Amino acid sequence: MRELNVEALARVEGDGGITVTLEGKKVKSVTLDVHEGPRLIEQLVRGMTPADDLNVIPRICAICTLSHRYAAIRGLEKALGVAPPEKAQLTRELMMLGENIESNSLHTFMLALPDFLGYPSAIAMLNDYGEDVKRALRLKKFGNHVMAVTSGRIVHGENPIIGGFGKYPNKKVLDEIKAKSKELIPDAIRDVELFASLKYPTYSEAEMVFMSVNAPNKQYGFAGDTILISNGKETSVEDYKTLTNERVVTHSFAKRSLFQDKPFTVGANARMINMARRLDGQAADLFEKYYDESWLRNPLKNNLAQAIEMLWSLEHIPETCRHVASFDDPPIAKPTRENGSGTGAVEAPRGTLYHHYDIKNGVIDHADIITPTAQNLDDIERHMTLCAERMLAEDKKDEEIRLGLEMVARAYDPCISCATHLVTLKRI
Repeated sequence: MRELNVEALARVEGDGGITVTLEGKKVKSVTLDVHEGPRLIEQLVRGMTPADDLNVIPRICAICTLSHRYAAIRGLEKALGVAPPEKAQLTRELMMLGENIESNSLHTFMLALPDFLGYPSAIAMLNDYGEDVKRALRLKKFGNHVMAVTSGRIVHGENPIIGGFGKYPNKKVLDEIKAKSKELIPDAIRDVELFASLKYPTYSEAEMVFMSVNAPNKQYGFAGDTILISNGKETSVEDYKTLTNERVVTHSFAKRSLFQDKPFTVGANARMINMARRLDGQAADLFEKYYDESWLRNPLKNNLAQAIEMLWSLEHIPETCRHVASFDDPPIAKPTRENGSGTGAVEAPRGTLYHHYDIKNGVIDHADIITPTAQNLDDIERHMTLCAERMLAEDKKDEEIRLGLEMVARAYDPCISCATHLVTLKRI
């Protein structure tokens, strides 16, 4: 008997590992182990005002800080009966486009690409793929800039608030963002073309179920009030518990989710499967060119989906900026009640994020947060199990199996923290 121990997931956020127990060529078990202790944020915000909650909740993640803030705002506004002005909604769309570009450029170029090209890191790629690394840095810098302009700073900005924004970006800044986004579109197209040219291993392939928000008005987007499921069903975000069905497992501090007793996937690939026909521009053209049925089975295609989505975000920034600039700055919308419940759902770069709140007498009585990675964990384990079984059946070397497991884990872009190593092989 032997074990493949994933002692620390590299190039992702958080502290976790994977243990694969093997008996001959049979996989006895695969567990994705999250070692970080419970942070108890849902309990910490009880008794806080909604405004104070917004100062605490985004600290869950420094990469998806605006997704957490936006999901919280949407849930709190529902609970408080707040109707945000149109300019606020458009500016929120802009900040989410920026976060998508920032996160997807980081993951595709810097974290996932080295695996496909046979390098240990993006730094090691510099001699051969220096221009691609520079493109990634340009895109990430621009995404960070959009986040800073809309939220007040790159990380944990306080500008988006319940009922609107503390300050709206002025026309001069919006025009600069418009011009820069157009300038960077060729960089994003290069990302798509590069990821479309890669060879995607098929060891982990299996039928998948995908979930994502249903953006309003039959458009592609990152927020909505209903959830689309790839089986054709649609459910209100207020019924999120019937979709996620959280449970505890013994080998991890992170909860798990099953839909109808089966794993499911959220993320860029899920958004493409459910909403790709709503894409437009060059992103739509490239999706049509490169989509095939393997997207329905291969989790590695999430990388290509992220690249196409980043291009779509860049293409939509100019029009979004124009719409934001067309409105005068509105007053902040005020709550109409002190008691209520509401669920906010947004598409963080890694997938659907839920924030639910019950408010009594103007303070938070209950909070519930379900992150994308918590929903993906069971499917990650399932695809890693298949990968290990099939590679063992073909007598692949340990080093090849190790890389296969790494690629599956990283394809989901999980939020489990940076370390120096992903998989180490231990024989017993």
